[in-house]
Amino acid sequence: MNTLINWFELPVQQLDRAVAFYQHVLGGEFRRETVTGIEMAVFPHVKPATGGALVKGPMFQPANGGAVIYLATEDINTALERVREKQGECCFGPQVLPDNIGTIALIIDSEGNRVGLHQPA
Repeated sequence: MNTLINWFELPVQQLDRAVAFYQHVLGGEFRRETVTGIEMAVFPHVKPATGGALVKGPMFQPANGGAVIYLATEDINTALERVREKQGECCFGPQVLPDNIGTIALIIDSEGNRVGLHQPA
């Protein structure tokens, strides 16, 4: 096993709004699909990279507590500007981490989820 995490899902209330938010913040196009009645927008990724999706359905509720995933960005300051442009907010950071790990920030996205951003060193 190369990585423990093999897929992630971010709950959303309005899929179009969430897709617009993340496309603006991170760039890239999302692939839309419906799986067992769940509307999804899959984050751009190339296998074997970990994939994930924005998901809308009755058992998915956005939240700003609990587990946090970190999404990669090449320029955290630009990403944070884009978060604000789409009515998201930065709730922590940016913070440079020790040992050449990079820089992180926590945001509240358009749906109310707390999500991390990570710019590698």
